[in-house]
Amino acid sequence: MAAIGGLRRLCSIGLSAVSQNRRLKALRLCQYRAFGVNGALRQQPFDSPTEKPQFPGASADFVDHLEFIQPNVISGIPVYRKMTLLNTMDRILYESQRQGRISFYMTNYGEEGTHIGSAAALDPNDIVFGQYREAGVLMYRGFPLDLFMAQCYANADDLGKGRQMPVHYGSKDLNFRENVNRAVICYFGEGAASEGDAHAGFNFAATLECPIIFFCRNNGYAISTPTNEQYRGDGIAARGPGYGMMSIRVDGNDVFAVYNATKEARRRAIAENQPFLIEAMTYRIGHHSTSDDSSAYRSVDEVNYWDKQDHPISRLRHYMTARGWWGEEEERAWRKQSRKLVMEAFERAERRLKPRPELLFSDVYQEIPPNLEKQKESLWRHLQQYKEHYPLDVYDK
Repeated sequence: MAAIGGLRRLCSIGLSAVSQNRRLKALRLCQYRAFGVNGALRQQPFDSPTEKPQFPGASADFVDHLEFIQPNVISGIPVYRKMTLLNTMDRILYESQRQGRISFYMTNYGEEGTHIGSAAALDPNDIVFGQYREAGVLMYRGFPLDLFMAQCYANADDLGKGRQMPVHYGSKDLNFRENVNRAVICYFGEGAASEGDAHAGFNFAATLECPIIFFCRNNGYAISTPTNEQYRGDGIAARGPGYGMMSIRVDGNDVFAVYNATKEARRRAIAENQPFLIEAMTYRIGHHSTSDDSSAYRSVDEVNYWDKQDHPISRLRHYMTARGWWGEEEERAWRKQSRKLVMEAFERAERRLKPRPELLFSDVYQEIPPNLEKQKESLWRHLQQYKEHYPLDVYDK
């Protein structure tokens, strides 16, 4: 299914709105079985169609009343804590870059629901190929704050040994384990979907019948290029049928909708040995990175709308509050605690020494070849000869 034919049968998931393209109902694919349902719920009503939020990047109609699968499959409070902890870490590290403490950073503002909702639906053994804006997936899997900080500071505790720029995280233990009955999830943005590699990947996965979940975060902008300058079709989900892939579009700001979509996609990818394309509609509230000023290509009013009216953290908090799961006292206590946790890890990372310089030459070859040995010796002689120009005391011994 895609773009989104037969959405009322196939896309029976999500507490809130997802997009549906009624113009393509005639293209309903019979082999796509409907998702099971066990309840229905309305999101907040809208007085007129003009009040309904319309995600950039999709031209399909907005639907605000759909049935869903098990809305309480994941407990709201732990998910909320992860989303807010990610948000707190983002704010502190963003400010640290502005203060010159780290060289670069990319926030996840407004996209927390796509991270945590999809991560919660995966098995810990599933392999994750993340982009630079999936820190929440690693956080959900248990990647500690100390290692997030170590990577951004490129200190001696960094798993990458200081050889990558900030926010390029990785963890073999949390992303790759030998096991059967596992799926692979590949995260990317709608901008990456315009690259030839994406089309080749879709085609290979479909023809080779690979259990892969292609998870597209359509946040409205490919760095500074808006979706209306990227493509003329109805988003990314519409491309699935052309490659023989099942596809679904989901409200990425609804963490339960993301969870249910990913859970079902994973089940079918493994059971039927085929790829599945998920397009999670969201909005990038922050700048693309600390090297970007988004006010040059979008209005402040646009950003404020999504930040104040349709933020995934706010939506989950209101949902929990309405059910008596969460209150002002819990909110204040957790905000204080989460900031304390992040700041403690931040301070530990800032005090830690940098990795040993000779690690520049490790982890590429099992045995270092003669040319690299020569370069290594040359570097060491240079550092010894001009050591007054190099602060070697800040490096681990």
